[in-house]
Amino acid sequence: MPEFLKKALARGLTPGNVASWCTLEAMRRFGVLVGTLRLRAKAKLFGVKLGAGCTAHGPVGLMRWPGSAIVIGRGCSFISSWRRATAAAIGHPVRLRTFAPGARIEIGDGCQFTGASITCRSTAIAFGRNVLVGPGAVVTDSDFHKAWPVETRAVAPGMEADRPVSIGDGAWIGMHAIVLKGVAIGEGAVIGAGSVVTRDVPAFAVACGSPARVVSRRDAQGRRLDREGRQEADAHEPHACPHA
Repeated sequence: MPEFLKKALARGLTPGNVASWCTLEAMRRFGVLVGTLRLRAKAKLFGVKLGAGCTAHGPVGLMRWPGSAIVIGRGCSFISSWRRATAAAIGHPVRLRTFAPGARIEIGDGCQFTGASITCRSTAIAFGRNVLVGPGAVVTDSDFHKAWPVETRAVAPGMEADRPVSIGDGAWIGMHAIVLKGVAIGEGAVIGAGSVVTRDVPAFAVACGSPARVVSRRDAQGRRLDREGRQEADAHEPHACPHA
């Protein structure tokens, strides 16, 4: 009997468990191989700048308007398939889209996206390095319609109201969060699951809710800080904002 099977059985794993693990591992490896090849081919075909070492599991939507730019840094990861996504996502593909000349999506090195939608209509959306974006999250620079007057709401694009978005290094955007136009999220900040971000979030802050508000401030090691930036006595108490 092969040595790895002996170890598996010694740990109490049944043949069914071993078969299940082998199937999942084969699916993961095959999915990454095919998804990455598709990503590279689409990036080359559609004029998207793709850094070295990027991987994808499942089809990534790349939709670049002529005259706009999508730039993806090195070592980025795109989970774009229900087979590979976490339990928090059933079937969310990753989508990167620009809508007008001059629009720009820029993604820093080492970012990870799971089933997120990034839509830049006419300004810029910039991600720093090592940003995590959870399942079903949406980031956009536009309202896509001019709110007033009501009579022209359905047809007036309102592009003059579009505003750029920036997300700092190491930030974490939780599942199903929405980041709206004009927002700047600081380095290392955490946005809770299901939050709607309508205003800036400071570096290393934890924000959640609709609209999102800052519920705690942290330092780079996660220790709680008071309003004056001093470490609190319960500095390691976990925050109460859900995220994923």
